Amino acid sequence: MPNSKGYLLLVDDDPDLLKLLALRLKATGYRVATAESGERALALLAAERPDLVVTDLRMAGMDGMQLFREIEASHGGIPVIILTAHGTIPEAVTATRQGVFGYLTKPYDPNELLKQIEQALRINGTAVAEFHNDSAWRADIITRSPLMEDLLARAQRVAQGDASILIQGESGTGKEVLAKALHRASKRADGPFVAINCGAIPENLLESELFGHKKGSFTGAIVDHRGLFLDADGGTLFLDEIGDMPLPLQVKLLRVLEAREVRPVGATKSVPVDVRIISATHRDLTAAKSDGVFREDLYYRLNVVTLRLPSLVERREDIPLLAQHFLKRLAERYGNSVKSFAPDAMELMVTSGWPGNIRQLFNVVEQAVALSNTEIVPAKWVEQAMQVQLNEVDSFEEARRRFERDYLTRLLKLTEGSVSQAARLAKRNRTEFYKLLQRHGLEPAQFKSQVS
Repeated sequence: MPNSKGYLLLVDDDPDLLKLLALRLKATGYRVATAESGERALALLAAERPDLVVTDLRMAGMDGMQLFREIEASHGGIPVIILTAHGTIPEAVTATRQGVFGYLTKPYDPNELLKQIEQALRINGTAVAEFHNDSAWRADIITRSPLMEDLLARAQRVAQGDASILIQGESGTGKEVLAKALHRASKRADGPFVAINCGAIPENLLESELFGHKKGSFTGAIVDHRGLFLDADGGTLFLDEIGDMPLPLQVKLLRVLEAREVRPVGATKSVPVDVRIISATHRDLTAAKSDGVFREDLYYRLNVVTLRLPSLVERREDIPLLAQHFLKRLAERYGNSVKSFAPDAMELMVTSGWPGNIRQLFNVVEQAVALSNTEIVPAKWVEQAMQVQLNEVDSFEEARRRFERDYLTRLLKLTEGSVSQAARLAKRNRTEFYKLLQRHGLEPAQFKSQVS
């Protein structure tokens, strides 16, 4: 239902009440999914992100507040409304203080529930907002990953303001694609979107590219040059690989951001400029700030809101979708009759390590399409195009072992090697906790001097 008012997840262990509520909300134009337990709700959340959750408070197993806390931890930003026949003022106060959007007692007023749902969706930037029914702003982002959907929901909300945004992510994850989507979702969508890679231009030219220059201000300046800040006036300026910007230019960039005006090289007067800044980097700017190679004041000026793009291996479910999307585009470009990948070819791609992320996947698909002379791309062309040793997806046991070790290590660092305190945090008795440490070869004494 692409024209629905929003996608709601309803949770109640009373199947009759659940069915009745679902029918009412569907009748008012919402798309609805239902779950008869908190555990089932989390499973549905993993598959598709709803715009809002309406849950009963008192349920067998996981109750409504526990479900809310799980949603906050793993799917932050989804508003939750709680319904209960056991509502009290203290419970309502506790729930709303913890971040629950709404709280209604049964028998609830249907009109009041609809009012709360509409209010929550409006505040959250979904459903009632024009972008929910018009997904053109994110049309270039191909995904069915819950991790990406969470990111895009947050991106859509922050796009509405003018706060500076820092996009973090590995090379090839699509940082500029996300920056363009943010621009299209913003109030500046009718203005220009201008991008520059700060690491690809020599330092002596970068200042002129950003701020402009006057004719004759330096050798080779044979005409006036506006600069990218003025080109982006009224729109968005995307500073890619901001972590590579030299320190002297960082000072000048900070001055422009604070004064909202630029002075071209060789000019005597500054020019007002109205630009929203989106920056991106694959570097650890926090570490760069600590090492003194990135200015702290500029870091906080740029990093008002941080969006972290996941690597391709963190969203493996998107690999078949992306590969087929690229194949269709490339087949049209090359006038090729290729239509799909052989199953073993797709398996190779899904299980690869993809250090180059989406950019590498695109290149592999392009080479495979160019090599193939049949409608189905065989595995041998994909393997040849990859030219890297494939990494298999971890087994369940391997993944659990790695998680356990990382989790135990984090606890020991946190508690400076105190087994008693770490066991309490893990909600395990000391004997069981010691066995876990022995299984992973961890010595508590090694952590006593590692915590600052």
